[in-house]
Amino acid sequence: MDAESRTRISRRGLLTAAVVATGTVVAPLPVQAARAAPVDPSGATRNPIRALEEAAHRLCSTEPGTNTADLRALGAMIRDAEVVGLGEATHGSHEFFTMKERVFRYLVEEKGFTTFSLELSWSAGLLIDEYLHSGKGDARTVAKETLAGSPWDREEFVSLIRWMREYNRRHPYRTVHFMGADVGAPTLSDEFFGRVTGYVGRHHPDLLSRVDELYTGLRPIDDVYAYLGRPLAERQRLAAKARQVLELIGGREDSGTDAFAWAEQNARSIADTATFLTIDVTDPDSVTTFERFRDEVMARNVTWWHRHTGHKILVSAHNGHVGYVAGDPKTYPKTQGSFLRDAMGRDYLPIGFTFDRGSFLSKDAALGGDWKTFTVGAAEPGSNEYTLDRVGHRDYYLDLRNAPRAARDWLGVSRPTYDMGTQYPYPLGQIAIGRSYDVLIHLHAVREADRARQ
Repeated sequence: MDAESRTRISRRGLLTAAVVATGTVVAPLPVQAARAAPVDPSGATRNPIRALEEAAHRLCSTEPGTNTADLRALGAMIRDAEVVGLGEATHGSHEFFTMKERVFRYLVEEKGFTTFSLELSWSAGLLIDEYLHSGKGDARTVAKETLAGSPWDREEFVSLIRWMREYNRRHPYRTVHFMGADVGAPTLSDEFFGRVTGYVGRHHPDLLSRVDELYTGLRPIDDVYAYLGRPLAERQRLAAKARQVLELIGGREDSGTDAFAWAEQNARSIADTATFLTIDVTDPDSVTTFERFRDEVMARNVTWWHRHTGHKILVSAHNGHVGYVAGDPKTYPKTQGSFLRDAMGRDYLPIGFTFDRGSFLSKDAALGGDWKTFTVGAAEPGSNEYTLDRVGHRDYYLDLRNAPRAARDWLGVSRPTYDMGTQYPYPLGQIAIGRSYDVLIHLHAVREADRARQ
């Protein structure tokens, strides 16, 4: 694939050596006129900042392992939700990552959650989960092998994986799990294909030669760019064969067994990945199709895991995925959060993140290159963060559904919002916080995530 074609793949970084979760990236915010404060029924003007303060709960720390008394109100907001989406306004800020571990620990210990889901490939997630339950190897090595090339290849995720493994060691009869929900980082090892062919060989040996034939040319996918260099027609043919394998397995009589369920899901992951790689990257109009497909797959994987295991799940992804709507609805017409709401109703609850200033990881270009540190100053007037940061807590959270009317009116208006992803700078988007999430966590300042030690 030539350089020109690569630049046309998503404006948000669709395919890199490790296709990672993405979010709209904004340039420095312009000054915009602040919206007039709403008028209450008595005719008096209410300041949205005061209304936000009425709903805000002070957050004492973003670090895991600290006292969780300040999270009790958050637990009440989550209520009986089975799946909680926890966003991030950047890929690569320390406080977002550590807060995810802190919230997950709380949900495990107080609300019965047992799975952490990341917008990481399904196959990579299984490798992390196997470490959590076998203890073979160490957290740092497992993180390096599965997260390399992504913004999550950071100390904060080593800490999360290490805590999850230790929790399982201490609670062998109530273990926690790690799942990858994405088709991102679409490399599929020969061993992963073996999860499907091994099942077929054990349970339906008469089909094995046919399955091996259908996977020929696709198995393994260990170099994405080389694979994308193949003619589109060839990639489409291989994707169709991967779907044939899924149909063959789905038609077996042992469809009620646990072994069948996992084999079918793994075959589905292969078919989804092959379909993902049929995108015509020379067509700029393919971005919308890709993003909708990717978010639909992530939601489907989460709902499969929830239905099959019965586990309560914390879904970690960019704000633009966990929310009901994205900052750029034209490009991202339906989000993972919207698909999850359709499938689960009130059993799904999204939590968004905002911040006023600080540093994060991104790239100069969506494709290739290294993750670098970028910094933004205090949010400009007219942005969501400009007003949110004037609430009388440095860090806080609030229930957007039950906030005072003046706050809800203000939260329902689309405004410029920091929302950084794979490439920076990027044309800014507009987000109506109250229409995107059920709960919001606002942090005054963030810093870049810690580089993983060797």
